[in-house]
Amino acid sequence: MRALRLIIHQSSANYKREETVDNKMTYPLPPISTVIGALHYICGYREYKEMDISIQGKYESMHREPYTDYCFLNSVQDDRGILVKMRNGSMLSNAFDKVATAKKPQGNSFREGITIHVDDQELLDEYRDLKNRKDSIDEFKKKRITPVMELLKKRKKHLAEKKKKLDRKTAEYERVVKREKEIKDREKEIKSRLDDYQRQNYTIPISRYRSLTKSMKFYEILDGITLVLHVRAADTVLEDILEHIYDLKSIGRSEDIVSVENAEIVELSEDFEDDEVTSKYAAYIDCDLVKDGRIYLRERNGKISGTKYYLNKKYEIVNGKRIFEKKKVLFVSQYTADEFGDGLYVDRYGEETYIVNFL
Repeated sequence: MRALRLIIHQSSANYKREETVDNKMTYPLPPISTVIGALHYICGYREYKEMDISIQGKYESMHREPYTDYCFLNSVQDDRGILVKMRNGSMLSNAFDKVATAKKPQGNSFREGITIHVDDQELLDEYRDLKNRKDSIDEFKKKRITPVMELLKKRKKHLAEKKKKLDRKTAEYERVVKREKEIKDREKEIKSRLDDYQRQNYTIPISRYRSLTKSMKFYEILDGITLVLHVRAADTVLEDILEHIYDLKSIGRSEDIVSVENAEIVELSEDFEDDEVTSKYAAYIDCDLVKDGRIYLRERNGKISGTKYYLNKKYEIVNGKRIFEKKKVLFVSQYTADEFGDGLYVDRYGEETYIVNFL
C-alpha cells in the first residue's frame, strides 16, 4: 500500500469542536476534515479529491487561553455595551466606528449621557437626533394621524351602513361605493407617506447603529504537539501534496503554525513478523476495528478506555447547506494490534513502528 507519511510539530493548537461556544474546546488531534481541508488548500484544489487519512499523535500539556469575544446584539440597547456605527449598514463586520461606551453593566444612557465614555461626539449627537426624531414621529402619529384615521374609520362605517339600505341599481348606491373607495385610497396614501417618511428619516439611518457587547471567553490550547499523518490517495494527488507540503503553514487556527519534520511516500505493510505492535501515540481508530477485536485497548478498572467522536470527513452542498459525511471513531492511547490487513497497516520509520488506520 502506497501512502504519504507526514510528521508534523506544532508548539500549540486548538482544533475547535464545533458544538462549543463559551469555552472553545479542542479535539485531542485534528479532525479528519481539518487535515483534508489543509491539504486541499496547499494544492489549490477547487474540487474534492478522494483521500483517506490516518491521524495519530501526542501533546505535552493543555491550558486555557483567554480572549475577548465581541457580539452584536439584535437591537440597539441605550443602556449597555458599546454603541457603534456600521460603515456598511447592510452587513455585520469589524468595519465600524466606536461612538460611546457604557461604564456600568446597566443603568447607563447614551441618549441622556449618563455614565458613558464618549468616543465620537459628532456621531453621538447624530444618534441622539435620530432618537429625538423618532419621538417626534410618534408624537405626530398620536396627535395628527390617529385622529384623522379614526375619523375616516367612522365615515367608512357610516357609508357601509348606508350602503346596506340602498338598492344596488340606484345612482345613490354608486355614489356611496365611490366615496368608500376615495376614503380607502386616502387611508392608504396617509399610511404610505408616513411609512416612507419614517423609513427614510429614522429606520434606515438608525439601522447603522448597533450595540456591541464584549465578554471574556477561553480557548483550550494543546501544547507541544507531534502529529503523524498518513494519506492514501491517487498517485497524482500524493505527488501534489508532497510538492506543496512546505506551503502548509498551519493546522487548526491560522496562528497554529506547523513545522514539517518528515514528508515522504512510503510503502505500508500488511505483514509484521512480531506478535503484536503497541502504539506510542494516541489516535483516532475506526470503532469497528475495536468491535471486531483487531485493536486491543488499555483497560481501566475493568473497562475499556477511549472517547467516541463522530468526525466530519467531507461534505456535499444540498439546498445551499453543507451536509457532512461523519466517521464514527474512538480516540485511544496505548492500543495494540496483532492482525493487519484490510485497512490496518504497519509503517516503519527509523526505530518507530506506526499502526496506520485510514479513516
